[in-house]
Amino acid sequence: MFLALKEMRRAKARFGLLIAAIGMLVFLILFQQSLQNGLLTAFVGAIRNQSAPVLVYSVDGQRVIQGSIITPDLEQTVRQASGLGSVGRIGQGTFTVDADAELYDTTVLGYQDQALGAPSELSGGRYPAVPGEAVGNDSDASRGFDIGDVVTIEPGGLELTVVGLARDVQLNAGPTLFVTYATYVDAVRSVNPDAAEPLPNVLAASPAQGTTPSQLAASINATSQDLDALTRSEAADQTPGVAQVRQSFRIIFLLYGLVVPCVTGLFFLIVTFQKSGALTLLRAIGAPAGRLVGSLLVQALLITTAGFGIGLAVYSPISQQRLGGIALRFETQAVIAWAVLLTVLGVGSSLVAARRVLAIDPIEATTGGADR
Repeated sequence: MFLALKEMRRAKARFGLLIAAIGMLVFLILFQQSLQNGLLTAFVGAIRNQSAPVLVYSVDGQRVIQGSIITPDLEQTVRQASGLGSVGRIGQGTFTVDADAELYDTTVLGYQDQALGAPSELSGGRYPAVPGEAVGNDSDASRGFDIGDVVTIEPGGLELTVVGLARDVQLNAGPTLFVTYATYVDAVRSVNPDAAEPLPNVLAASPAQGTTPSQLAASINATSQDLDALTRSEAADQTPGVAQVRQSFRIIFLLYGLVVPCVTGLFFLIVTFQKSGALTLLRAIGAPAGRLVGSLLVQALLITTAGFGIGLAVYSPISQQRLGGIALRFETQAVIAWAVLLTVLGVGSSLVAARRVLAIDPIEATTGGADR
């Protein structure tokens, strides 16, 4: 420990630059993690965090709520599926909404039954009880969608009062409002008074007792080739674009995971070459190889820990910010997982340099390889 700290004090610039480099990598990794989760939540949070166990799309909708249309015949088919407990309509539209004197493209989701399509949990306020009331996404509260705020759908002038807030219930990376199905119909007719009764975009279903959501989805799919029933998690994960976003970020994280051990291992390998004379002398006068290797590993651990601490200090305030329609959040599980992984990779990569220390022969170091 003394040897490791002594060397680090004598080469502050060299070790400081490595710590700063690791800190920057850690910040980028954690920021990308928050960006990935925030992006996915902004696009499909309303699907993942709503109350219906099963969502039924039309096949033509390609698992996009607004692109799906459930005709009366298809709705009747769903209602006759075995294992069905209850079913309700869900309508979705994108409207221009005036909130706090600003215009936003806002997603409005209408549900018939609170247990079938409403936010599964509220972070404040209450659920809509009468027409004209809505639940908003809590990260949009500062944009004029807080409890008590009144927003107006334009054109048409339909006013909606926000009476509740829910966490992570955005759709399409914009402000999102959950309303009763009757209010959703009023919104459609407000914008287009000549519109006929809108058909539901999807159906929300719950299984009967003794039936799982997966079994109910399979039962509904077996009734018609024009229906596409998915469990709640499947509907969120299989929304077009979600898999591609995840795959792209996985590649980025893999590259980061490769860079850290490469940087750390290469650094210690270069340092070991540079101080090969000193290491040879230490081995020649009887310094145990284990002590020298231990010093190297202590340095790797201290550098990785300090670098992670710097990266975390930079990441923490930024993780509370908002990027356009994407709300970032401090990812505690990701911080713990990456702390363990990067420590293992950083210390493990330094073992490459440690092999050079172990390869030093004290006798050869003393004699310079001369014949005895």
